[in-house]
Amino acid sequence: GERSAELGMSYVQFAMQGLRHQMSQGAANWTIDPGDRFTFYRLVDSVVPSAVGKDGHEKSFFDGIDTSLPGLMRRLGVEGTNDPWLREGLERIAADVAEATAARDSTVTAKPLMATLRELDNILARLRRGGVQSLAIPGILQVLEEKHQQAETALNLALGVSLTADVSSGLERDVHLLKEADALTAVSPGQEFLVAVTFHNGSKQPLVIDHIKLEVPAGWNTISGKTRPETVKAGEDLHANFRLRVPKDTGYTRPYWHRDDPETEAVNHIDDEKYATLPFPPPALRARVEYSAGGAGVVPTRNGITTVVVTPFLDDAGKKRARPLAIVPAFSVMLEPGTQVISTHHGSTSTVSVGVTSNLTHGVHGVLRLELPAGWRSEPAQFAVESKPRGEKQDFQFKVFTTGLHEGRATVRAVLESEGEKYSEGYTLVTREDLGSFYYYQPARQRVSIVDVQAPHDLKIGYIMGAGDDIPTVLKQVGMDVTLIPAEKLGGEDLSKYGTIVLGIRAYDTQKEVVANNKKLLDFVSAGGTLVVQYNAGVGDFNGGKFTPYSAELSRARVSVEEAPVEILAPDDGVFHYPNTITARDFDGWVQERGLYFMNKWDEHFTPLLSCHDPGEDAQKGGLLRAQYGKGIYIYAGYAFFRQLPAGVPGAVRLFVNLLSAKSNN
Repeated sequence: GERSAELGMSYVQFAMQGLRHQMSQGAANWTIDPGDRFTFYRLVDSVVPSAVGKDGHEKSFFDGIDTSLPGLMRRLGVEGTNDPWLREGLERIAADVAEATAARDSTVTAKPLMATLRELDNILARLRRGGVQSLAIPGILQVLEEKHQQAETALNLALGVSLTADVSSGLERDVHLLKEADALTAVSPGQEFLVAVTFHNGSKQPLVIDHIKLEVPAGWNTISGKTRPETVKAGEDLHANFRLRVPKDTGYTRPYWHRDDPETEAVNHIDDEKYATLPFPPPALRARVEYSAGGAGVVPTRNGITTVVVTPFLDDAGKKRARPLAIVPAFSVMLEPGTQVISTHHGSTSTVSVGVTSNLTHGVHGVLRLELPAGWRSEPAQFAVESKPRGEKQDFQFKVFTTGLHEGRATVRAVLESEGEKYSEGYTLVTREDLGSFYYYQPARQRVSIVDVQAPHDLKIGYIMGAGDDIPTVLKQVGMDVTLIPAEKLGGEDLSKYGTIVLGIRAYDTQKEVVANNKKLLDFVSAGGTLVVQYNAGVGDFNGGKFTPYSAELSRARVSVEEAPVEILAPDDGVFHYPNTITARDFDGWVQERGLYFMNKWDEHFTPLLSCHDPGEDAQKGGLLRAQYGKGIYIYAGYAFFRQLPAGVPGAVRLFVNLLSAKSNN
């Protein structure tokens, strides 16, 4: 709760600003009032001498712990009189940093910071030569190299030195900023581009530039650039242009981790351990300037400044933005939809759409085709692709003919061949103004789930979205007649033309029109319709609204183990027999969880249909409830059908179709 003058708020308020970025959990509007906040801890054990104050309490978690640089030796096990130079050097650094911290004038701050850098250079050079024999040396080197970078940054700030490295969309300096769609924010193998580097000397003394260079991946070459030593006067700039060509075999800007199958794998594979503590790999291109600073009566000190190569652009609001230059494939190939559920009883054709986007600035030719399971074919067999202007998407429609369908899994892939290269994945820029940006890759493939499901084609279903799910797409794929009803039109919609109405996940939480028209939905049931209500997370609001036809209380109970055994409580109920027979095997292969936000109390008019529970917990019977209301049927479904159907889980597809057909199987 302590207020920071630098932050302009308390530390806990600043922390809350960070947490508010977690918008998926509704944190965007969370706030904390200014003032004291206390959290109490009890010291259970300690490996350092007691450092309590006069009142018998520690003032900080760091009381009794030497957090200074000289304390580094003791923490990492470098002790003794054989290495006094290291201890003495670290003590000098600590004194210089204290002097720089106490100073209020940048010219005064710069002098002890220069001494800090020189001392760090000497210590690091001696450690690398083997000046100390200890297993802890790699740990010390890592910490001191980090301190060296921090000292460089501090001295650059004290001197007013800055560096920019901007990508031009042409081969000479841009005189104006482009809009984001036109700016060269990503390059591909074979492309040439220009990087304009500007070093600004904001100090009150001339600085001698030792060299100015681009740090690029291995195998890259700069075509041109000004790199000779030069003196930059106080307040002046130094410019250098570098022309580069992206090598054909260069690596792409992508995460260093992946999952082969996100649907079944919960943990990422780490592709490069050296990035394991970072959210993403560092940018591929950087500019660096090394210079010497000194002045009257000051020992010359060599320092450096590094910056990421970025592309500046104007956003839609006309505000200047910048994004690190990325390296991406020449083509992005996206296959849509990413999942497909095919019924063994409904037709033998499907449609696949392939989106192709080029990142090249020149036109190229290619051939696009599908890789299909044995016996399947597509019309046409392939498309000739002429690349459009950079960033412009083209869509190609394939009609896929299947044969010999049996329940199981299959995969359809899309491949584009151009200039001897094959492209079989798509990439998307994921960005937020306040959280940066990165590229997300996914293979150009469609996961096909072939399901033995009988689906009544003459049953008209109305689907009202809540927070959003893909269930309607799957229902249409297996041959059901589904109409999306916009929530805002629910009040004027004639529901009598539908046999079943489905409320999407969290419909009462997110759609005020659903709340306002709840009586209309219950009247639809009373008149003979079937209403399927999926889970809602606003437990208090749901229970307070009394939205169910008979009393029932929603809870936060869930079953998170997707393999948890499921017991059919009412085996004779029609929902387990028409139009599909449901058995224990229909609960095999579920993904992520069984269900969430089950009911924990309900009126005797409700019949619990299923029971399951996580290991060591009590049976949860409120995940699927069915009640006769008037001439119709009301169903509450807390089981996670919104996850299972898009994943093509056969048993979940069959059971959900049965729920929609509840009036027919009554």
